[in-house]
Amino acid sequence: MVRKKIRVLVVDDSALVRQILTQGLELDPGIEVVGSAADPYQARDRILALHPDVLTLDVEMPRMDGVEFLRRLMPQHPLPVVMVSSLTQKGKQITIDALEAGAVDFVSKPMADVARGLQAMMFELRTKVKIAATVNVAHWKSKRSELPKSTLRPSPGALAESTDKVIAIGASTGGTEAIKKVITRFPATMPGVVVVQHMPAGFTKMFADRLNQLCAMEVKEAESGDRVMPGRILIAPGERQMKVIRSGGFYQVVCEAGEKVSGHCPSVDVMMHSVATHVGANAIGVMLTGMGSDGADGMLAMRRAGARSLAQDEESCVVFGMPKVAFERGGAERLLPLEEMAPAVMALLTNTKAA
Repeated sequence: MVRKKIRVLVVDDSALVRQILTQGLELDPGIEVVGSAADPYQARDRILALHPDVLTLDVEMPRMDGVEFLRRLMPQHPLPVVMVSSLTQKGKQITIDALEAGAVDFVSKPMADVARGLQAMMFELRTKVKIAATVNVAHWKSKRSELPKSTLRPSPGALAESTDKVIAIGASTGGTEAIKKVITRFPATMPGVVVVQHMPAGFTKMFADRLNQLCAMEVKEAESGDRVMPGRILIAPGERQMKVIRSGGFYQVVCEAGEKVSGHCPSVDVMMHSVATHVGANAIGVMLTGMGSDGADGMLAMRRAGARSLAQDEESCVVFGMPKVAFERGGAERLLPLEEMAPAVMALLTNTKAA
C-alpha cells in the first residue's frame, strides 16, 4: 500500500525562503510541496485551489501578518499550520499570538551559523509538519472567542490552601493553548504551580507574560530562588532545567543550564523527578498534550512518592504522545478531557494522598 504524501503549502514573503523551505521539506519522501504563496491573500486562493494538508506560515509579512491571517482562516477553513518565526522580540510575541490563534506549532529561523542552523531547522520543520498532518483542527470551525474563566471562585472550603501543595504541569506540542485553558480556571487562592512547556529561550517569558494577563494567579518565567507559593505559577525558562527543592518550610525553584534530558531542556522529567523527591504526596502531576515521552518517568516517580496524577485524553490532545506514555507506564492515574482537567485538579486538592 502506497502511503499518501503530506501536501504542504508554503507561505513566506521572501522568494528565497520559499525556495529553501520547499527544497528542505521535499527531502522527506513523505512530503510534497504543492505550492507556495508570497502573502496571505495569495495563500487564501491557493488553499482553496490546492487543498493542502498542512500550511507553513511566515509570522511577519507585509499586507497582513500571520496572526491576523490565522484569525480569519481558522473559523472559515481550519487547517493545521506550522509557523516559521524569526527570533526577534516582535517575532516571539507574534508567535505566541499565532499559537493562541490556532497554529499547531512553530519553528525558529536560524540567526547565527546559518548553514548548520538551517539544516537543524529543516529537520525540525519536517518533523513538525508530519505531526501537524495528524492533528484534527475541526474544532476551530466557526469558533467563537473564549473568555478566560479566571474570575471563577470556589465555594467556601472547596480548596485546601497550603504552602505544602504543589501542582506540576508538563506539556509540549499544543501545550500553549492547553495550559492556558487549564490555568485560567484556577482561582487566585490556588496552591503554587510549576510548568514545563517545551519552548526556546525568550519564548517562555513572552508566554508567561501573556498568561499573566489572563489568569487570576500571578504567572512569571521562573528564576532560581523563586518561591513556589499559593497564587503563583512559575514557567520553566527555555534552555534551563527547572527543579523544585525544599528550603526550610517552603518550596522554591532552581533554574540552571544543563544537558537535554528526554530530548529537552527544559525537561518535564527533570521537574517532575524533583517534585517527587522534595514534595512527594503533597503534589499533583498533570500531563498535557505533547509528542514523545518526556515526563512519563518523572510522573511515575511522583506517583510512587504518593502524589496524585492526571493526563489529558486522546480526543482533546493535539498530539497524544506524552499523556499516552505517562498513562501506559503507570504514572498517570487516569485520562481526562482538557475541559475537565482544572476542576479535577481542584477536587484532588482536598485529598492529595494517592488512592
